[in-house]
Amino acid sequence: MTVDNEKWLLSLRTQIDQIDANIQQLITERATIANQVAQSKSKADAGGVYYRPEREAQVLRAVKARNQGPLTDEALLRLFKEIMSACLAQQKPLNIAFLGPEGTFSEMATYKYFGHSIKAIPELSIDHVFAEVEAGVVDYGVVPIENSTEGAVNNTLDMFVNSPLKICGEIDLPIHHNLMSKQKSLSNINIIYSHSQSLAQCRTWLRSHAPDIETIPVASNAEAARKASFNEHAAAIAGESAAGMYGLEILHSDIEDQADNTTRFLVIGKQLLTRSGDDKSSLMVAGKDEPGVLFHILKPLNDHGISMKRIESRPSKLGKWDYVFFIDVEGHVEDEGLSQAIATMQRFTSNLKVLGSYPKSI
Repeated sequence: MTVDNEKWLLSLRTQIDQIDANIQQLITERATIANQVAQSKSKADAGGVYYRPEREAQVLRAVKARNQGPLTDEALLRLFKEIMSACLAQQKPLNIAFLGPEGTFSEMATYKYFGHSIKAIPELSIDHVFAEVEAGVVDYGVVPIENSTEGAVNNTLDMFVNSPLKICGEIDLPIHHNLMSKQKSLSNINIIYSHSQSLAQCRTWLRSHAPDIETIPVASNAEAARKASFNEHAAAIAGESAAGMYGLEILHSDIEDQADNTTRFLVIGKQLLTRSGDDKSSLMVAGKDEPGVLFHILKPLNDHGISMKRIESRPSKLGKWDYVFFIDVEGHVEDEGLSQAIATMQRFTSNLKVLGSYPKSI
């Protein structure tokens, strides 16, 4: 390296040091102002609602709109998410329940949405996540709702039938499955553990590479990794983080059948959010027992130009062959068109519940 090159590199490093100092100073200023905002909210709101998902969504959209590279949108959003998470935690770190144990995709979704300056609490089941949020033990919960390959998570849908909780956000998490074990190859493995959804998402790969190996569904992928860590001739299908957590070696990576395999998670809480500017709403509708009821329920959405993104039906458990419909639509319930559509829909329903209006996944 020439003397001129050394001077040039030294100059660049000096510039980086100065930029780092400026960034640190700006983050300190941001944290100070965020603390003042939180104190103001505390005085004005006896409930102490410091976290506003709709406001955070607006900030992140602005970050994405300003980005001109060279960092990707994803990288910048991740950085700002952590800054906001740390600033919010000055008052009190949020307590977030998720479908555990540690090492699950639900935990990954939790940190992706809230950042790492939180207290993430694993729960044994989706029912437990709902119960902890309802009881006020935690601030929010994170639960899976649907997978792009295998469809709806029925247990989550069923919980909304009787729960007073609202949907406060959504997370789209790309899902990559890995086969992991203490063994070095498939030839010494006789059992593969995983969650039933993960086994289904890897069905083609398993049929091709492990047709004679027994598959056993368990409560979660992290539980599968834990079981495999105690059995020399077992393997697990789980996320990459579970391998390090349970001392397993990844034998095959990205074994999901669909390369774009994605799971959508919901953030559940007690708030009905105000508009963020780019929202989605979820409704639960029980139709009256009369001909053409579903047509009459959905027609107002079309009449008011409301785009329907998803519809699922589930037994209401209130009577034989009695069903409720879960409907996701574009917009916020405070929007005039959607508000009018809902008012018309109610004439053809025995029960219509707004499960939440919340910012779209960014």
